[in-house]
Amino acid sequence: MIRGFDHYAITVADIETTMTFYRNVLGAEILWEKQWREGKVPVISMQLGSNRMNVHQAAAPAAPHARQPTPGSADLCFRWEGPIANAAAMLEKHGVAIIDGPAPRPAADGVWGQSVYFRDPDGNLLELLSTHEPPDRKLF
Repeated sequence: MIRGFDHYAITVADIETTMTFYRNVLGAEILWEKQWREGKVPVISMQLGSNRMNVHQAAAPAAPHARQPTPGSADLCFRWEGPIANAAAMLEKHGVAIIDGPAPRPAADGVWGQSVYFRDPDGNLLELLSTHEPPDRKLF
């Protein structure tokens, strides 16, 4: 029986650019960076809260990989701890444009919250969802 995700993988044009963005903007911990730089592992892993994300280089994706590993094809939502206004302020501080929100959204656990959408350097759609301050209204 499935109990959740272990990790997910994204394909990117440039791993260095991706590491910098996720580390500096979202506070990701980069795992096995030294081993990746030494060519001992084919991908890097990043820890974002309780989530692990592997990063594949589009020009040389590690096998096995997605049928069509394409930078910018992911749509990921991260849970944000605290008010969504804090998330928006953090993105603004780093010069990251919010493309939608704050807006009411349902979380995976059925709780309603608010989220903001933005893009990473490859154009992947990212969402920060906070249930800290539920919206006054629901979508449906």
